[in-house]
Amino acid sequence: MIQAIVHGIILAFGLILPLGVQNIFVFNQGVLHPRFRTVLPVVITAALCDTLLIGAAVGGVSLLLLTLEWLTPVVYGAGVLFLLFMGWQIWSAAPAAGNMKQLSPRGQIGYALSVSLLNPHALLDTVGVIGTGSLGYEGVERWGFAAATAGVSWVWFLGLAAAGRMLGQADTSGRLIRLMNQGSALLIWAIAIYMSLQLWRTL
Repeated sequence: MIQAIVHGIILAFGLILPLGVQNIFVFNQGVLHPRFRTVLPVVITAALCDTLLIGAAVGGVSLLLLTLEWLTPVVYGAGVLFLLFMGWQIWSAAPAAGNMKQLSPRGQIGYALSVSLLNPHALLDTVGVIGTGSLGYEGVERWGFAAATAGVSWVWFLGLAAAGRMLGQADTSGRLIRLMNQGSALLIWAIAIYMSLQLWRTL
């Protein structure tokens, strides 16, 4: 059991640490909201979505999807378009330009659902990596592995929102946030290019 938990924690951190659309959105909402509790809707929604996807992947959905060969290029194609669009939104929505807004709880939940469940790159990570990684365990150990990976998401998103809140208080001009957003957008576009190459190889 301990091996499964440690494996799950290390794997989850490896997947969640790189900047992505979901991470950037949680962080930016932390920056913009004056109180930490007002950003909890996005934190809880993002963590719940990860937990749902992990549970589905470990429960066997990954095996089903891996048998559908035609699905991979479709997911990659959708992922490229999604990341190109989200990269543009992040690039243009800079606090210094006044374009980013504090979202209401309903807005936070809706946007968090979209970047969590409609992001094919995140789905591929969950299904392809975590789902496949769980195949080495059975019974209680497999669900211990799943719980460990899901637990990392909860801790990570809470910490990310808190870090955003601290930076928002320190950088009142918004210049640093603008630079971070632009850097994040470039990284997301780079991921889109990488996925385009992966798509080309599958055709």
